[in-house]
Amino acid sequence: MKRFLNPVPHLASLWQLAQWTALVVPVAIISGSASALFLWSLDYVTQLRWNNPWLLYLLPLAGLFTASIYHNLGKKAESGSNLILDEIHASGGGVPSRMAPLILFTTLVSHLFGASVGREGTAIQMGGSLAAGYGKLFSINKKNIRILLIAGIAAGFGSVFGTPLAGAVFALEVLVIGRLEYGVFIPVCAASVVGDQVCRAWGIHHQQYLIATPLNSGLFADLSIRFVGYAILAGILFGLAGRFFSELTHNLKKIFSHVFTAAPLRAFAGGALIIALTYVLGTRDYLGIGVTSYDPHGISIVGAFTLEGATSYSWLWKIIFTALAIGSGFKGGEVTPLFFIGAALGHTIAVALGLPIDLFAGLGFIAIFAAAANTPLACTIMGAELFGSHYLIYYAIVCFLAYHFSGHGGIYGSQRIGVAKDNSSHVNGKTLTEVRST
Repeated sequence: MKRFLNPVPHLASLWQLAQWTALVVPVAIISGSASALFLWSLDYVTQLRWNNPWLLYLLPLAGLFTASIYHNLGKKAESGSNLILDEIHASGGGVPSRMAPLILFTTLVSHLFGASVGREGTAIQMGGSLAAGYGKLFSINKKNIRILLIAGIAAGFGSVFGTPLAGAVFALEVLVIGRLEYGVFIPVCAASVVGDQVCRAWGIHHQQYLIATPLNSGLFADLSIRFVGYAILAGILFGLAGRFFSELTHNLKKIFSHVFTAAPLRAFAGGALIIALTYVLGTRDYLGIGVTSYDPHGISIVGAFTLEGATSYSWLWKIIFTALAIGSGFKGGEVTPLFFIGAALGHTIAVALGLPIDLFAGLGFIAIFAAAANTPLACTIMGAELFGSHYLIYYAIVCFLAYHFSGHGGIYGSQRIGVAKDNSSHVNGKTLTEVRST
């Protein structure tokens, strides 16, 4: 009882949390501002590409250019988000300050000319790089640099998607599969919230998604066995699709590296293949970020929430376009294309089974990301932040099932396995890259 009533350890804990929170706030402000600049620029270059269709023909040259920049200037920055995860796990040579401007510029180039890449990789790398630079500037010790890097991930993710709580959980969940580090959640959450608020203060408005299916109508009046069964089936399919995307991207990287020893030639070839595939399909709906479409009747993430907004194979084509872009070396991220893939696959499942399209598009939106990033809790929370909490139990069902059925694969090779998803305990402690190579 005396130890419980002793205020000293409680005050010490409070002081530590206050110090960490004060430490991360400047990083959050900088990261939120960087995300605002990125999102504004991304909208601008996307509109520019829509208004100038001929820019697509320069995609191979854009790939050659960006890959050459990384070859000559990138050095360690070439490892991208995985470098930040490695530095958090075990401090090495640090995260170079050049990473932030490099990834910002090359991602915008990728989007300007039509590569199917996302934005989360850019936000994470900018946040981590800016956090590392801040730490070096003020000679912050290694233990606190680690906190800054996690906070940089959270602030970047939370601000670029407008999901601050999901951003905080993602930054902790993405580090080690199956484990969460609760001790630093408060400062990391503060960083994500501040980053999001700063981004919004710059006048950035995030895309709104609507699940309009009433909560208390017909099948959705209660947790029905029938609907839970549909959610289970969908979660399994989302997990398999997420694993397919990860493996296809990884294998395409190996193929491009084997065929073309020079990185600029890989990106040039990838750009040429994307142009050819675009003309074979006769549509540009699978280029770029895909949140909305230049054509009011085109296929996009927003469109997938409606009856006519996707086809039966839209999800598969987006996988192929994105895997080609990432696999050949274009810069950006995978998550927003994963949102597209998930929403389109959810649309396909709903149409096939006669279920509400908007709800299943929303479930796919978060579940395939959960599968590919191994972050089911963050994605469940993201569902509540983006779509509302009415269907929270179904968000959890599809996200955690997708997570389990994606196996020990994922888009972040430096993720470490803390708790194996099956009985293969021999993989515990290994990275996904190490598991894949065995």
